[in-house]
Amino acid sequence: MSLDDPGNGHASGPDPGFGQAPGDRAPLAHRVPDLGAMELLLGVARLGSLGRAARELGISQPAASSRIRSMERQLGVALVDRSPRGSRLTEAGALVTDWARRVVEAAEAFDAGAQALRGRRDSRLRVAASMTIAEYLLPGWLIALHGQRPGTAVSLLAGNSAAVAQRLLSGEADLGFVEGLSVPDGLDGVVIGHDRLVVVAAKEHPWARRRRPVAARELAEASLILREKGSGTRQVLDAALGEYGGLAVPLLELASTTAVKAAAVSGAGPSVLSELAVREELASRRLVEVPVEGVRLSRDLRAVWPTGPKPTGPARDLLGLTRPAPGKG
Repeated sequence: MSLDDPGNGHASGPDPGFGQAPGDRAPLAHRVPDLGAMELLLGVARLGSLGRAARELGISQPAASSRIRSMERQLGVALVDRSPRGSRLTEAGALVTDWARRVVEAAEAFDAGAQALRGRRDSRLRVAASMTIAEYLLPGWLIALHGQRPGTAVSLLAGNSAAVAQRLLSGEADLGFVEGLSVPDGLDGVVIGHDRLVVVAAKEHPWARRRRPVAARELAEASLILREKGSGTRQVLDAALGEYGGLAVPLLELASTTAVKAAAVSGAGPSVLSELAVREELASRRLVEVPVEGVRLSRDLRAVWPTGPKPTGPARDLLGLTRPAPGKG
């Protein structure tokens, strides 16, 4: 006796797609029972009881009966006969169960493959970061990430903001961090902090002893020790001093913050660097901050990734570690 029609043993309702040309059929998802219904049918076949199959799947018996009836309506055949002695499959139900077993086994293989892909994704994280963030912020974040994901191997590629964007776009990195005025083309991003650029000089330099601030035009016309073009620091300076004719030819143009600091400490000339990068030198008086007026030297720090879905896995976790908790800035 069918769950759907106890009087005649046959399920009611039309066979979806019956009599239609193949090109006119409804989508497969509308014609084929879902995995949950197939698992329930397999449970009935194995246990000989709809109630026991329902308990095994963690659903109520009425819900299980409803699911079987829905499956019978969808297929247009009776699948299960119930009696006081339990539930048994009809002849059609036995055939459908064999087909369902293959579908469920394929789904289990699909799930195992997806888990393997997630495992491979979670086993490594490739980070690209601009120099200031790589040297002064990322080490703390990566230590915290290791505490959360000790099995994830992290590689860090440091470069200027333009290089970080290129590595993300070429697939060489999973997550990037840049300093600058905007999100590079082809990337999405979120602001994770702010940074102030400061003009610094060795204490013997004339700028370190002057009584009045350096004007914006004077800064633009000075020969400075600077990072290379493409760096976040250089982008901010170019934008801030554009109305004053832009930057003069640099005294020195160097590819790392450490090199710029060393040249400034030696007394070669003034420089403009992240406040994060020169805290120690300012505290020890190896460098002196030079006041500036008429120009705003600040920038956003951003996490960036290729345009599209937000980061997942370890990249998502690292991104979470860079964001201050509510109420903490």
